[in-house]
Amino acid sequence: MRCTLKKAFIFLLSISFAASCKSDKKIMSQNTVPVAKKMPKSLEIHGDTRIDNYYWLNDREDKEVIDYLNEEKAYYEKMMAHTVSFQNSLFDEMKSRIKEDDSSVPYKQNGYWYSTRYEIGKEYPIYSRKTDTNNAEAIELFDCNVMAEGLDYFKLGGIAVSPNNELAVFGVDDVSRREYTLKIKNLNTGEIYDDVIEKTTGGAVWANDNKTFFYSKKDPITLRSDKIYKHVLGTPTVDDVMVYHEEDETYDCFVYKTKSKKYIIIGSTSTLTSEYRYIKSDAPNSDFTIFSKRERGVEYSLAHYKDDFYILTNKDDATNFKLMKTSDTKTSSENWEDFIAHRSDVLLEDIEIFKEFYVISERENGLAKIKIVRWDSEESYFLPFNDETYTAYVSTNPDFDTEILRYGYNSLTTPSSVIDFNMKTKEKDVKKEQEVLGGKFQKENYTSERIWATARDGVKIPMSVVYHKDTKLDGSSPLLQYGYGSYGYTLDPNFSTVRLSLLDRGFIYVIAHVRGSEYLGRQWYDEGKLLKKQNSFTDFIDCSKFLIANQYTSPEHLYAEGGSAGGLLMGGIVNMEPNLYHGVIAAVPFVDVVTTMLDDTIPLTTGEYDEWGNPNEKEYYDYMKSYSPYDNVQEIKYPNMLITTGLHDSQVQYWEPAKWVAKLRDMKKDTNVLLFDINMDAGHGGASGRFEALKEVAKEYAFLIDLEKKID
Repeated sequence: MRCTLKKAFIFLLSISFAASCKSDKKIMSQNTVPVAKKMPKSLEIHGDTRIDNYYWLNDREDKEVIDYLNEEKAYYEKMMAHTVSFQNSLFDEMKSRIKEDDSSVPYKQNGYWYSTRYEIGKEYPIYSRKTDTNNAEAIELFDCNVMAEGLDYFKLGGIAVSPNNELAVFGVDDVSRREYTLKIKNLNTGEIYDDVIEKTTGGAVWANDNKTFFYSKKDPITLRSDKIYKHVLGTPTVDDVMVYHEEDETYDCFVYKTKSKKYIIIGSTSTLTSEYRYIKSDAPNSDFTIFSKRERGVEYSLAHYKDDFYILTNKDDATNFKLMKTSDTKTSSENWEDFIAHRSDVLLEDIEIFKEFYVISERENGLAKIKIVRWDSEESYFLPFNDETYTAYVSTNPDFDTEILRYGYNSLTTPSSVIDFNMKTKEKDVKKEQEVLGGKFQKENYTSERIWATARDGVKIPMSVVYHKDTKLDGSSPLLQYGYGSYGYTLDPNFSTVRLSLLDRGFIYVIAHVRGSEYLGRQWYDEGKLLKKQNSFTDFIDCSKFLIANQYTSPEHLYAEGGSAGGLLMGGIVNMEPNLYHGVIAAVPFVDVVTTMLDDTIPLTTGEYDEWGNPNEKEYYDYMKSYSPYDNVQEIKYPNMLITTGLHDSQVQYWEPAKWVAKLRDMKKDTNVLLFDINMDAGHGGASGRFEALKEVAKEYAFLIDLEKKID
């Protein structure tokens, strides 16, 4: 899917050889670099043979594999032992900027105000609500700190409250595989019902009868969301009715309710194609009707207002999307009419519907814009944003009958704000500004800018840059360049209190908006995928060379980082230009592209053919093989590298970085450090607690700063 994010942290794996007649491995000494044994496996397709010496690492149930992972982890800890005190200092520093007893701005939904708060010293949020009166007392709904007791990992999924406000369906993941168990809570009595539904996506949608809800389940092997079920309170979950099965393995399905509350919608989407089905919310036992049949390459999404559907779509070659309209009694695509025409220079991203207004989110020249329009007239206007580079987005707005739009705003130098904007009076009410504790942060001490590099094919590549005003721009400053560049996902230039720990130590931070995102529109995405994927790698490299040429930094002080598909980006650049970087962090990296995309039993693989290509077709196989980081490891000098992963990662399996590390150790011709940090308890997103996650960032920053300190 377009917005799918592969953010996986990958760890170093290795096993040493044995001198024993009973075993072919030996226990690593404290001073030994881990060495994974080689067990050559021949992989043949299209008349081509690849030899994978480390394929055997693909078994998390094998004790030998786990032993090897633990050896890599022990080696990482030994090599970073001298930074532990500094890591702790960084953690304390980062934590000190965060308001521990913090709470969200309440939002109104169906007569209640919902909010989330954190308490001092606690890792997880507490969810509560109160009635729509000034003096009402907040009632606690879920205390995730209590729910997480005794667990190494905990994540609360979506909370779906019934229309009568009495019941809530909620999901729990205690493994970090993004498989949630659904449960039901009576919000009046606190009782947790016996109904338990496993292997779901974590969310649910209530019908208007307050006893029926719909949910999506995952395939137990591929983890693809492929079935929608209906559950009725008081009936056994084993009797739940499957109302939809998405049989095409390149699609995922999901279910939601329109903001108008009139319809329940089942969506089924692949990277390039969409299809929806619907029923009325007050008729949960009716059969779902197809909205408009799937058509290869046509994407659309739905919103509902009065008696019409509004369709955000790329139909009719509307590359940057347009908005169409149709009656809710005639929904097939031949009845759709243009409402907002396609524009070649503006990406139409979303629509938010209210009773008297609709709000358009769009992106022009890389910058987010929010446009407000009255239904009953042609009056329209944009919200004003003044920073050179910034992040602005429509926030949580579940209330339909309101003139208040809630949106968020921040920039690389401006802390986040939650703002309520009166669309009638145009008055702005800043409900909350992010507090940066410690008394040291002053916005005026930092500079942000947007600069453009010229890629080797002449295309201009934008970068968002931030640094402390005292940082020298003479080539001597350390610089961390971050990138992603896949799935059309755009990294907006947002504020980070954690990042201050780098900026205050003289680092420059740069986001390279390479092709593969939608920063400059849908074509920007199309130019960085499939048979043009390598544009993402060369864009990143050309940005690096621009930064060096313009004395932001130098190769001795240049660092790069990316996670998941951004980890693939890191794997690509170190094979192509290893001498350009002093250090690289690849977090949960997708690096064994060919093998993974040929294995349709691996979670998420089949749904990604439209992103990477299907290597069962020779043209895509050859192109993937030409850039796949694992397949292109060479006998050359590589930069210092830190690679991370999680054992339970469901999006980038742990063995991808494990194999990559093993092969790098065997082939690289340098004495630079290669470290593999594996979280044996977590998955793709790392640790679940808000402060535990900071410890992982502290380890990454310690790695970078330690490298910088060692430069003569």
